[in-house]
Amino acid sequence: MTILVNLIVTLGMLVILPLGLRLLHLPAAVRTFWPLAAVPGAISLWLPRGATAAGLAAAYLAMTLIVAFQAGRRSGWNPRELAVRTALVSPAVAAAALLVERTGVGLFAVDVEGLARALPQLHYAGFTAALVAGLIHRTDQDSTAARIAALTVPIGAETILIGYFVGGHLELVGALVLTTGMWFVGWLMWRDGFLFKLSSAVLAATVLLAVLWAAGEAFGTPGFGLTWLTATHGVATALGLALCGLLAWKRNNEADLVAVRPQRGVQPAERA
Repeated sequence: MTILVNLIVTLGMLVILPLGLRLLHLPAAVRTFWPLAAVPGAISLWLPRGATAAGLAAAYLAMTLIVAFQAGRRSGWNPRELAVRTALVSPAVAAAALLVERTGVGLFAVDVEGLARALPQLHYAGFTAALVAGLIHRTDQDSTAARIAALTVPIGAETILIGYFVGGHLELVGALVLTTGMWFVGWLMWRDGFLFKLSSAVLAATVLLAVLWAAGEAFGTPGFGLTWLTATHGVATALGLALCGLLAWKRNNEADLVAVRPQRGVQPAERA
């Protein structure tokens, strides 16, 4: 399972996040120098826990903090902005969890294996799902479904994260909220284009697996294990929702949809 989880997280660091950062119109320097931090971060996943792995993870954390800083440069707190800010901050939370996990110690009540389990969730639900929800809301600003998606996806992802530290029942609540948002996302993404349809179809099925697993964890009922969840939900989310979904947005020239509109007196070059 460790190899599969590492492959999924590596894909997120080296492929998914750069795709998403382009859609967010971050400063060119961030996009240019991202590999200088993401590659060491990805390498740290494959090394034994210890000082070397932690040092490489720290480089990744430094870059993600720069990305998170861009959230403070955005204006407004409408549903779209909540989703986009969540996408901007999530990589830093993931990188912090990676750094702690690579040192070989736990965090509060969560052991190192629990932190490792959180890494795909933070890269995909925290970043990709929130970003896509923001893209959809910007496309359909007057749509109630788009507003619901832009609210429930980041709230659900954040609730799941808190649930890692509080307990399985809160994690289940977060999974249910996130699933609601992702179903709205899948419905609204069902448009012309093979990649959009494929991403929507995968999304509709894979979120149910996460809910079933979270329910088993919360109530202690027999169910499929984490290995099976990673091999199904994890792989499908990484390839179907994240990779196909972001490629679909890029291909359809949606890159400008979540860029901050320049305020009076602010030049377009200063946009986050």
